[in-house]
Amino acid sequence: MLADFFERGLPIGILTVALISVPVMILRPEGLSRMRGLEQELASVKDENAQLKRDITELRIEVQRLRDDPAAVERIARDQLGLVRKSEVVFHFGKP
Repeated sequence: MLADFFERGLPIGILTVALISVPVMILRPEGLSRMRGLEQELASVKDENAQLKRDITELRIEVQRLRDDPAAVERIARDQLGLVRKSEVVFHFGKP
């Protein structure tokens, strides 16, 4: 009698519980919709990471250029810092 229950009743009971609980778990707010939102967030973070890796690569190239190329250092000193050589004369023209 107990063996018949385990052979027939238990699998049917497990199947019944699964058929009821799986849709409930999927449709809950923490279920499928949350998973889709997290997948979108993951894709966004992966895109951002890829962009940051490209930025890091560009910055490393720039650092290497500044270490090896004196003209690059001079260009930055002139353009960004407004520095001039002692032998140069600077003329400032006012706006008309």
